[in-house]
Amino acid sequence: MTRRTWTLSLSVLLVLVLGLVGGFVRVPYVALGPGPTYDTLGKIGDTPVVQFEGRDTADFGGHLTMTTVGVTDGVTLFGALGLWAGGRFALVPREEIFPPEKTKQEVDAENTKAFEDSQNSAEVAALRYLKYPNKVLVGSVVTNGPADKVVQPGDKLVEVNGQPATTSDQVRAALQDTRPGEQVTVRFQRNEQSGPTSAQVTLGERPEKGPDRPTYGFLGITPIDRPSADFHIKISLKEVGGPSAGLMFALAIVDKLTPGKLNGGISVAGTGEISQEGKVGAIGGIPFKMRAAKDQGAEVFLVPADNCVEARQRAPEGLRLVRVETLAGAVESLQALQEGKPTPGC
Repeated sequence: MTRRTWTLSLSVLLVLVLGLVGGFVRVPYVALGPGPTYDTLGKIGDTPVVQFEGRDTADFGGHLTMTTVGVTDGVTLFGALGLWAGGRFALVPREEIFPPEKTKQEVDAENTKAFEDSQNSAEVAALRYLKYPNKVLVGSVVTNGPADKVVQPGDKLVEVNGQPATTSDQVRAALQDTRPGEQVTVRFQRNEQSGPTSAQVTLGERPEKGPDRPTYGFLGITPIDRPSADFHIKISLKEVGGPSAGLMFALAIVDKLTPGKLNGGISVAGTGEISQEGKVGAIGGIPFKMRAAKDQGAEVFLVPADNCVEARQRAPEGLRLVRVETLAGAVESLQALQEGKPTPGC
């Protein structure tokens, strides 16, 4: 074989190797881009995303769309280059999304739990905004603690130590003047069909350590506040992770429980974590979420206040940004849009 033949053969071999490497070898990166969108006023198949059992819904229309970030894992070298060159995706080290100390299943489970928590927070925030009365439930019970085998998670507290329990703060205040070893009466209700039950509980010592440990008695429960409603809210959306849908779920609940179209019948999208007190928190991946919103026809995008700088720099043309800090503020802004009034922007 001549030198020219050897050179040509070697070049072909190198091209083949490079093609195999680029097409089949995975790189330690994941691609982030626009993910699926879901209208929280709409349906998945024949099932409403937000539905009510035991309560009719009010008039609503338009769209209140939650947005997501798509994560593409297991990308090859050529695949990564193609996604990056398209301009709609960003490459980040895989360990930022899937920490090496956790399995992918563990990360998925954490994201699922965060999504479920966001649904619960959205329900509480929405019903609190609508001024539904409060009740106090037993959130958790310390195993082998003073109240273990007496109350269960989900029990409704009525009185603690002779004091009414209408907020979790009242429950804590009722124990402030007690001491370990004292007996207190806990009055609770297991379900709506049964009447209240009273039980005596001997308080224990607080589990905290150090010289600043509280000296009052330890009941061994975590009281949680919940709005009291005679209906049940069900959010039917699965295979989505993270906490950032909370704001849009809360707005959908408010819209379906109040007269008129909260969004004025237009297409509104947004994102934001929400606390049970109705505060809207920052989220990640907002450029991709705005792009997804624009692609599905949104005219307005609700942006958590702490994401405004990034959103303003990366907003698609024609998408109106509205800054939100609380659920109440988001509702006020949507009402202002209907009336043609100014809204807080980014």
